[in-house]
Formats: sequence, structure tokens, C-alpha cells
Amino acid sequence: MTAYTATVTVRLKRGVLDPEAETTRKALERLGFDLEELRAADRFEIDLDADSEEEAADRADEMAERLLANPTIHDYSVEVEGR
Repeated sequence: MTAYTATVTVRLKRGVLDPEAETTRKALERLGFDLEELRAADRFEIDLDADSEEEAADRADEMAERLLANPTIHDYSVEVEGR
């Protein structure tokens, strides 16, 4: 077994209301920043042991599908690197 860190980034799909990002965008604009768009995201870092990077990615993907993301309203990405 090898130690890996899987990073799962979960964000709302385009078109789904994102009140956190909207509030932050307005605050940034009041500070003088010109933004086209801002989206909030949650990032999960998962340390796990697996036989391969592919297995680690598959396990992290399953975690995202089953709990970390709601596929109806969220998109997510998984990145894996060795520790």
C-alpha cells in the first residue's frame, strides 16, 4: 500500500444560486475589484492508503458521489498525489 492525498473540490453547478459567492462578489466589488464571476467551493483533502493512484482516485470519487457532493446541484473534481 502507498499513501496518497486525494483532493476533492465541490462547487455548485453553473445556474444554481450561490448566495455565499454572490455576497463575497459584492463585497469585493465594493472594495474596488472588478469581477466577471465568482463561485464558492468546498475542498476536502483525504489521506488514504491504496495499491495505486488510480485506486485512490476511484475511492475518492466514490466518496464524492456518495456523500461529499449532491450530483443534482454540484460538480466536483478529484486530484490525487502521493504523500
